[in-house]
Amino acid sequence: MNDTVDLNDELIVECKGHCGIIRLNRPRALNSLNLGMVRAMKSALADFADDPSIASVVVRGEGGRAFCAGGDIRIIHDLGKANDPDVSRFWREEFPLNHTIAHYPKPYVALMDGIVMGGGVGLSSHGAFRVVTERTRLAMPETGIGYFPDVGVSWLLPQAPGEIGTWMGLTGNEVNAADAIFAGLADVHVPSERLEELTLAISTLGPSDVHKGIETLLSQFSTLPSPGMFESGRALIDAVFSHDTVEEIIAALKARDDDLSKTTLQSLEKRSPTSLKITLRMLRLARESSGLIECLEREFSAGLEVLKGHDFYEGVRAALIDKERNPQWQPALLAQVESADIDRFFKRNHSPIFESHRL
Repeated sequence: MNDTVDLNDELIVECKGHCGIIRLNRPRALNSLNLGMVRAMKSALADFADDPSIASVVVRGEGGRAFCAGGDIRIIHDLGKANDPDVSRFWREEFPLNHTIAHYPKPYVALMDGIVMGGGVGLSSHGAFRVVTERTRLAMPETGIGYFPDVGVSWLLPQAPGEIGTWMGLTGNEVNAADAIFAGLADVHVPSERLEELTLAISTLGPSDVHKGIETLLSQFSTLPSPGMFESGRALIDAVFSHDTVEEIIAALKARDDDLSKTTLQSLEKRSPTSLKITLRMLRLARESSGLIECLEREFSAGLEVLKGHDFYEGVRAALIDKERNPQWQPALLAQVESADIDRFFKRNHSPIFESHRL
């Protein structure tokens, strides 16, 4: 079976052998997701799940630069600025897609080549098989735009070793393939030049042997990635980021004189103080959460509240509109953000995304 469906040029759905292939096709936008792509991907996954001839699904990005750089934040910014009631629709449909991927009944293989950020992490790291390459640059950079890690990543990051997930969520800094694997957000490293060969090999696997077959293929195709910084830096990260307030983390970094502490401090000092505090509380609450659904519902509530404030619009302006990367946060200082100011982001203010919390 070899059929290709081109959905408005933005999502290409293909059947090759026993494999359903989904290609994100907005390369000029680094394959950023919009609502049409979310809906098309949901439909394609449902069709593949129901098709007995399809044994597995492979998801990849077109263009060579990015798997997916996230959701189309500019659209959310514009709708929020206009007080458009549809502003939350993207998250209300994207978050269930993340849950679908996490519980997909057939092997879901994400080829995380190039930039993998924000919503791109949601499309990949919830999957059963996560492949990174020498070109992978993974991050949840939301604290830099006045937001916080969402798409269920608040559930994934606390499962990383020690405080690695806390470092990733707060700093928003990029990591390479080795660090993505170390953090539990990816599984194996495969050279980018072999991804087509890997996809073709997966497509030959029928339903009876597909899961073990993919495991075997990945072991055959995998190579050691270039070293990351988490293995050597974990002890420092664990010591510093074990604190439960952002102020204590900052103080611990200031008390140290090593390069990692200095660069981490520089990153945190550029982030939205409000976003840092939302993110830390989000990650700590996730440790006691029942699962992905609870985290997604919490993220959605916080996201709606973020749209009522200043920092998200200011962060998107500075990063994506004016591109001068000098956001003026309000409040500008951590000391000006009281705990009570953060409480409102954690109050349920919406009808549930997942009715009756059904899987």
